[in-house]
Amino acid sequence: EEPERNPNPAVAPAATDGDKAVALFAGGCFWCVESAFDDLPGVVSAVSGYTGGKTEAPTYHQVGRGRTGHAEAVRVVFDSKVVSYEQLVGVLWTNIDPFQADGQFCDHGDQYRSAIYFEDAAQEAVARKTAKAVAGRFGKEPVTEIAAAGTFWAAEDYHQDYHAKNPGHYLAYRTGCGRDRRLQEI
Repeated sequence: EEPERNPNPAVAPAATDGDKAVALFAGGCFWCVESAFDDLPGVVSAVSGYTGGKTEAPTYHQVGRGRTGHAEAVRVVFDSKVVSYEQLVGVLWTNIDPFQADGQFCDHGDQYRSAIYFEDAAQEAVARKTAKAVAGRFGKEPVTEIAAAGTFWAAEDYHQDYHAKNPGHYLAYRTGCGRDRRLQEI
């Protein structure tokens, strides 16, 4: 039986994590977003979780029902001497459908929205600049939300590194959801 509250602690917005910088992204299924960042040079960690909602300590099942206001998201801690925030935002843009307003790929609902949650004015400027570049490339505005970062709740442990711990199920989900097919189209 699932607990009523997520056992993982909240992480308040912060532009740094010690001497490392932080980026917060949503792009539908957090397993897929996390896998896009996990092995990038300069990425210290990518943690699946929830942000943008009002419920304290939300669980996967609560968020999945779409009643908490949270998005499935990934908190990326990175070494800005190795990889820039703008490069990370570029990775996000190439791993989402920036024009799908009702979720991402086969996952529908606000909890699967795409978003760039900025930690400071510099990150906001990069997010808005790159959104304009996406609009210019495709001739239409992306619907990806750009908003200030809020509290982040790490998802339950079984969701962390899901793509590595459960590769067969992960690949079946990713293929069945049509994520890679749609990404190739756009």
